[in-house]
Amino acid sequence: MLLNHQQIAARIPHAGSMCLLHGVLAWDAHSISTKATSHRDHDNPLRNPQGLGVVAGIEYAAQSIAVHGSLLSGSQTPRPGRLVSARNIRAGVRWLHLLEDELLIQAQKILGDDAGLVYDFQIASASKTVLTGRASIALLSAARS
Repeated sequence: MLLNHQQIAARIPHAGSMCLLHGVLAWDAHSISTKATSHRDHDNPLRNPQGLGVVAGIEYAAQSIAVHGSLLSGSQTPRPGRLVSARNIRAGVRWLHLLEDELLIQAQKILGDDAGLVYDFQIASASKTVLTGRASIALLSAARS
């Protein structure tokens, strides 16, 4: 593993249990591969009384994208951004908390400039596709974060 949970938490604005990722498995200039087990946690901050819905997977992808941005910038405090759009969402399951195996999150950078980023993402568990989609991130100036 290239980065562990604590190292990831130091690179993204999510603290405590809101840092959902547990490791960075691989990354290059165009993509990142991460893993998570927090979908099984009863105290997962995205969980509701029924459980953890698959739509929460978008946040797992967004955190993977944030880590990728931090790694690409070479800084532990990259330029802040906001998820502004999630499109082409396809779910293979209804509930994340019922998946016994870890989540494997892959994000591929499609576009990027000073204004924002677009990534395709896929989440799998035990070779089963859990969620796919495209996320658009608006990059903010430091004054607006």
